[in-house]
Amino acid sequence: MDITLLKTFLEVAATGSFVSASERLYVTQSAVSLRIQRLEDSLGKPMFTRSKAGAELTNAGREFERYALSIIRVWEEARQQVAIPEGFTRSLTIGAQYSLWPRLGFRWIDRLEQAAPDLNIRAEIGMPDRLTRFLIEGIMHVGLLYMPQIRPGLTAVEVMEEELVMVASYPDADLDNLPDYVFVDWGPEFVGAHALALPELTNPGLTFSLGAMVAEYIVNRKASAYLPARYVKKYLDSGQLHLVADAPRFPYPVWAVWRDDLDPKLAEIAKATLAQVAYGAEADSQAVLERLRAISDDHIVEVLGEHERNSL
Repeated sequence: MDITLLKTFLEVAATGSFVSASERLYVTQSAVSLRIQRLEDSLGKPMFTRSKAGAELTNAGREFERYALSIIRVWEEARQQVAIPEGFTRSLTIGAQYSLWPRLGFRWIDRLEQAAPDLNIRAEIGMPDRLTRFLIEGIMHVGLLYMPQIRPGLTAVEVMEEELVMVASYPDADLDNLPDYVFVDWGPEFVGAHALALPELTNPGLTFSLGAMVAEYIVNRKASAYLPARYVKKYLDSGQLHLVADAPRFPYPVWAVWRDDLDPKLAEIAKATLAQVAYGAEADSQAVLERLRAISDDHIVEVLGEHERNSL
């Protein structure tokens, strides 16, 4: 059985669309159609019902889906086991979005190496769709994501409550006057909450869908944006970025998505070490939030004091 055909089948099943599957797999739509046709010819049954609305699994397709997942999982386990270097007996593949590697993912690897010296670790990075596909296919065992996509065989557990805070590359940024503000698209929930809280900043003219990478952009320019409190602490400590007083905060939880078939003993070690790292990351986040509360209170006092002086 061609593993590529199985992966293509699962992608079409997950998206319900040949077009979407081709975009996720970085191949043409005709290539996806050809692969599905080859699979159907091999099995002697149609896997999908095609229509203008997309592709829906047939009864045979739904029955085959669980076998496809099992075959890919066994294949990936075999591939990873064969690739384990000398001196290691177990393997774990971790994935995370870019924003979650600094101060969380890297520290998790440090803890894992200390707790399990015989563990061979592989790290992946990507957008949520890519990481979810790797989890489904068994390429990854666990992924750190902001907005998890739950699929059969996967379980999502909240790791920590992240907070998005507004920062600027210059001190004393004024929330009422931010001509240099850039919008970071943190997903539909953030977009909706941001539009309600800050309607005047909904369309600033520059939008990024790059997550915390935007920190490097604003550090080197006169600009401001919303970034994770945990992530920006090092920039605040160094004086490269500054919190914007009285700017609203937005919750943005971090999730760990685990494969249900991960070895229980390995899962126990991985979960325990992740919890230790998350505790430290939350401390960093809380330190930033305390700093924001302090300057926001000071700013309110200054505004009120000025108002009282003007009224005399």
